[in-house]
Amino acid sequence: MTGTSSPDRRRFLTAGAAVLGATAAAQLWLPAAARAADTPLPENVFALGIASGDPLPDGIVLWTRLAPDPLNGGGMPDATVPVAWEIAEDEHFRRVARRGVAQARPEYGHSVHADVRGLRPGRVYWYRFRAGGRISPVGRTRTAPHRHATGGSLRVALASCQNWQHGYFTPYADMLAQDPDVVLFVGDYIYESTPSSAGPRRHEGTGEPVTLEQYRNRYAQYRADPDLAAMHANAPWVVTFDDHEVDNDWAGEVPQDPGKQPHDAFVARLTAAFQAYYEHMPVRATAVPDGPHIQMYRRLEFGRLARLNVLDTRQFRTDQATGQDGAQDPAMTMLGARQKRWLLDGLHHSPARWNLVASQIMMAETDLLPGEGKLWYYDAWDGYQAERNALLREFREIRNPVVLSGDRHLTMISDLKEDFADPDSDVVGAEFVGTSVSSSGDQDQAAFHAQWDPLKADNPHWKVIDAHRGYHLFDIRRDAVDAQVRVVDTVVRPQATASTLSRLRVENGRPGVHEV
Repeated sequence: MTGTSSPDRRRFLTAGAAVLGATAAAQLWLPAAARAADTPLPENVFALGIASGDPLPDGIVLWTRLAPDPLNGGGMPDATVPVAWEIAEDEHFRRVARRGVAQARPEYGHSVHADVRGLRPGRVYWYRFRAGGRISPVGRTRTAPHRHATGGSLRVALASCQNWQHGYFTPYADMLAQDPDVVLFVGDYIYESTPSSAGPRRHEGTGEPVTLEQYRNRYAQYRADPDLAAMHANAPWVVTFDDHEVDNDWAGEVPQDPGKQPHDAFVARLTAAFQAYYEHMPVRATAVPDGPHIQMYRRLEFGRLARLNVLDTRQFRTDQATGQDGAQDPAMTMLGARQKRWLLDGLHHSPARWNLVASQIMMAETDLLPGEGKLWYYDAWDGYQAERNALLREFREIRNPVVLSGDRHLTMISDLKEDFADPDSDVVGAEFVGTSVSSSGDQDQAAFHAQWDPLKADNPHWKVIDAHRGYHLFDIRRDAVDAQVRVVDTVVRPQATASTLSRLRVENGRPGVHEV
């Protein structure tokens, strides 16, 4: 998949801004009778922006949500509103590929998820929406390559953990300049924490969100970040959630603090959180929640180059262990039986050169105890040792497995070992734990190294560890995956300077990762 050049991108953004006021041109989308029937909507009805996601060779999801008063429930009337959408092969919409009308329903927060099909594979498209005489910004997206395509390259940006209160989302400005084909977001899109004045920005509301309207307001606030909005409008996203979209460290239907959140109350909270997540993400109708359940694990194909397996490491897991014996209990599961079978089937029968696994949490071992013995984080894969180790044994038979993770607020790039208890164990894959977009703010680098450098001897599989904010960028080709750790100098101010901290490579047929 090939992106447009920087001048093309600047022209696209300029055109998008100009289109905001082009209501007259937008009225050409619909028949005269439909235009006459339009109920006028407020000027800022597209305040939450636009997005696209889950690219297929012939399709894409186009997203928006009508919300003229986004921080107060949305501000829309309790009525269904028709929203016209249009997708074209050029930024001026002279070569329109598809048009349609979606219904923005109040029971889904007046969100729109247009599942467009009939597009051409491996192509850049432009899209926009119209409702009540108002026109949205213009977005740009891409379809996946033809399912039998064997050549080409794929540029993927890996992001996670964007805490509004810890900083501005400045890494997205650099990501926009790098022009990825797809953004993979692996969790913690919002944070459920209470408002605090300690950081550069403050959460809306008065406490943690628990109701649907409260979660809607929190998402609306995050969508107001201009760098995040611009990145959503410029490339398709593939998303999954971790814990903070609901509650810190939740597992199945167990909250972090079951003594304070009764089961019925937490189930109601899950139901509200999942609906708000669906309403704000560019995902298909397969993800419409069923009460406290949502279908999030899924698979996307990028020709014969890459297969992306997106995991759900929250809904099906057993509650976290509280000690080493519990972490090694074979009954402990992160994935649940059905998802585990789905993953293994997809890996063993993959036609792709690269088999990518999007795992919200770190899979490689983190031994926190210097010297003899082990000490683990029990919320990560280390807390589910038997299932993790069985999966890594399967990796021996998988072509080029690469795990893409988040959660840690650190860059932690590792070889995946068949048995982390054995230093001589074979390397069976590579893992990139992406740092956070803003969570943990501008971290004290000296304090980080004082804490973590003494642990390197106990974790020889670590190749790069770092505490700057940013994201990871991957150029995937048939012969190798070239990775860049992109970091920014600050997130406590709205602008930042970006740089490449490290360059790494995973070579075809050679498990593991090395710096270049």
